[in-house]
Amino acid sequence: MALSTQPYKGARDFYPEDKRLQKYIFNKWAEVCKLFGYEEYDAPILEPLELYIAKSGEEIVNEQTYTFEDRGGRKVAIRPEMTPTVSRMVAAKRQELSYPVRWYSIPNLWRYERPQRGRLREHWQLNVDVFGIDTIHAEHELILLADKIMQSVGANRDMYTIRVNHRQLINSIMSDYLKLDETQSYSLAKLIDRMHKMDYGDFAAGVDALFTPSQRETGASDKLLNLLKTDDINNLPEALKNLPASQQLIDLIGLLEDSHISNIAFDLSLMRGFDYYTGVVFEVFDNHPENNRSMFGGGRYDGLVGLFGVDPIPTAGFGMGDVTMLNFLQSHSILPKLEPPADAYAILIGDVYTKAQEVLQALRDMGLKIILDSSSRKIDKQIKSATQKDIRYALFIGERELVENQIVIKDLHEGREEKHSPQRIVSLIKDHRGKNK
Repeated sequence: MALSTQPYKGARDFYPEDKRLQKYIFNKWAEVCKLFGYEEYDAPILEPLELYIAKSGEEIVNEQTYTFEDRGGRKVAIRPEMTPTVSRMVAAKRQELSYPVRWYSIPNLWRYERPQRGRLREHWQLNVDVFGIDTIHAEHELILLADKIMQSVGANRDMYTIRVNHRQLINSIMSDYLKLDETQSYSLAKLIDRMHKMDYGDFAAGVDALFTPSQRETGASDKLLNLLKTDDINNLPEALKNLPASQQLIDLIGLLEDSHISNIAFDLSLMRGFDYYTGVVFEVFDNHPENNRSMFGGGRYDGLVGLFGVDPIPTAGFGMGDVTMLNFLQSHSILPKLEPPADAYAILIGDVYTKAQEVLQALRDMGLKIILDSSSRKIDKQIKSATQKDIRYALFIGERELVENQIVIKDLHEGREEKHSPQRIVSLIKDHRGKNK
């Protein structure tokens, strides 16, 4: 029986052209993070399972985490997210760090879930976290950073919407405004988190089923459904609008508008699935009709560091996956034109492999990326390979070229062929490279 050529379900093979595109995304992420002063960190892909049991949420741990017992009898998980890990790392050096701590990472993550558009079992995710700022200035900075990333890949603000909410506002609505108990509140939060993935009639029926007969009689379910339609925080009932959480959101939205973020929206249905969020939450939604979905998000999670037996640290952060970013670029037709793997493709004329090494090394020493085709195929086949790799220049090197120290260079885009010294070839190619950046 022949082995399958397919990768593990929900994972991807990255051929060189795929890897170049992934690196483009990673480089954009890192460049913007560094603009805001964030430093890169990393950590093991394996963590004790208890790290996720503590705060990630039942669905993540029970249904989506890859777990196993190692040879020492320890229960281990392949990390499904990075937030518990970075919290552990900060807790470990809490007294030594200089605050505010601004860190980012681009880890490989695994979740056992049904593969679908925008969601695979294996993915990479940018994680951006700031520790030590207890005001909405942290959330403001993170949203500015996220917006800057979107702008850096060629997006305009009509293409995406940044939606914001506050977990304390939700908690107040459930406990004080609707008079729900803790179990009802937890179940309702999970239901609202799935709201936009359900038929509205099914969602309304699910809401109704969570309330007691007496709560339904007082119109609690209708009050909630009407609240969820509120798209302007200033239109909330006065009792809710005057809450500290609402005032924080109003201030945050004002700060973002002052920063020219014109695509900010209040969304009371925004929950974020993780249990550790304690304050402002936000998500960035793709507005394209074929990919109208949440791409990434985050928020405030002040209590997570304290789980490690140290004093809590005010914290906010977000995660941005490579799969949803790629879908966004594809949907809006803003995929970048990627650099080819080399500046020039060297084709040998005759048996000059050994003699050609000196000039090839000289070209590389002067900064050119050179692919040498030593396959002895016909020249047209070698040129076809260069063209397939989108390499613009072919270099023809034979006995005469080596003796004269004059290399034939052909522009495969324009068909122009000239003869120049290695130094002049380097200058020509670098000039062209600079004009196309």
